[in-house]
Amino acid sequence: MSVRILIVDDHEAVRRGIRSLLESRPDFSVCGQATDGIDAIEKNRELRPDLVLMDLSMPRMNGIEATRIIRQETPQTDVIIITQNLSEMPRAQLDEIGAKAFVSKTKLVEDLLPTILAVSNAGRRSSPRPLQPI
Repeated sequence: MSVRILIVDDHEAVRRGIRSLLESRPDFSVCGQATDGIDAIEKNRELRPDLVLMDLSMPRMNGIEATRIIRQETPQTDVIIITQNLSEMPRAQLDEIGAKAFVSKTKLVEDLLPTILAVSNAGRRSSPRPLQPI
């Protein structure tokens, strides 16, 4: 079964790079892309992805608020935070908003696919999934 993924980032080059990484896996399907938090919420409502890859720093609405709303509206949708600087937000806040994991943009090539696999495989089990720094 394919994991349907929504990519959220305000930089087109980053979205394109993430999409390219994801397309290397037949079990991952990019169902959409969003440019900010408001766009992410609208696309989440429309597309109902299994997983959202969420940037933190974006115009109009940041990834923290967007993740909080997405997790409230669709608790079955997993969110992985993708950020330039992991020190931007404390771990407790990541837990509070319902993010399942986080990946540094500086380590996307190495860490993104294993993190998605870990989160999506955990979703097939009924046990709770702790936030895992990768």
